[in-house]
Amino acid sequence: MGRGDKRTEKGKRTRGSFGKSRDKSKLKARAKAAKAAPKPAEEKQTEATA
Repeated sequence: MGRGDKRTEKGKRTRGSFGKSRDKSKLKARAKAAKAAPKPAEEKQTEATA
């Protein structure tokens, strides 16, 4: 199992396809969480100004 296996998440990424092991809704949720989380540089600036 690995990059060429179409039943694993890694194989789905390699092929650029989606399915049960690599769901698009998971990717959207991860992207939304990453945007909402403050970056370390931003946290330091807010602490220094407060």
